[in-house]
This record gives sequence, C-alpha cells and structure tokens, in this order.
Amino acid sequence: MTPSINHQFFFPHPPSSVWEYLTNAELMELWLMKNDFQPIVGHEFQFRTNPHPDVNFGGIFYCKVLEVVPFKKLSYSWKCGPGDGTITIDSVVNWKLEPKDGGTELFLEHNGFAIMENFPLYNSMIDGWLRNIHKIAEHLNTTQHGTTNA
Repeated sequence: MTPSINHQFFFPHPPSSVWEYLTNAELMELWLMKNDFQPIVGHEFQFRTNPHPDVNFGGIFYCKVLEVVPFKKLSYSWKCGPGDGTITIDSVVNWKLEPKDGGTELFLEHNGFAIMENFPLYNSMIDGWLRNIHKIAEHLNTTQHGTTNA
C-alpha cells in the first residue's frame, strides 16, 4: 500500500476565506513557500525553499494544477528530487473544503510516495503539512481580529 498524508482541520471561517489561502500566491507564501501559483487547470508552477540534502530534496517542488472547483476542491501534482534533475517524488496534493456550521472543514490528502527514497521526505512532510495548516489558521485569526503580522 502506498503511504499518503491525510490531515483534517476545522476553521471557524467561511470556505471563501480558507480558499484564498489555498489559491492566492501571496497568501500561500505566508504559510507555505515562495511560488508562482495560479488557480488555472494546467498551470505549471513551483514552490521554492531551501534545499535539504539530508532528505534528498533540492529546494524546488515542480507542480501542475490538476483540478480547481472554487471553494470546494483544489488538486495539483507535486514533484521533487535531489536537485540534479532527477524526480524521486511524483505525488499529488488534494485539498477539499466542506462548509460546516460556523466554518469550514479542510481535508488534505497528499499521496504518491511510492519508492523507498521518498520516505525521509515523506516523514518530514507529515508534520510539515500540519504545521503549515496551523499557520493558515493563525493568519485567518489575525486577519479576523483586525491586526497584522508585521
């Protein structure tokens, strides 16, 4: 069985507010990484961060938008490797939003970690995704209360 990362988180905010943090490149940079994302099916983009040779990661995630259903679902490919042009992770990130009383339930499924070389980076992403989802909540709560993170 291929491992996948699955997280579920409730935000006391409407889906439109959560969606903005999943699809606006400037807001994504606040909680995830520098990027050139656009919520357009077929758009190829990159997330950029520092390389981590200890987990066989060169610092760039190569992605392509696969599905956009505004305020409900977002899916993109997520590929990376050690930085020499080799791709060792060819995975997919799926976000699903469900309106609930008083807010939004957000589901993350990141799957496609098929080979043994993937496991060090896979293990670091389990907690990494959770930390990043909490950053979305912090930004949403800061915005809601009229303060800034400057």
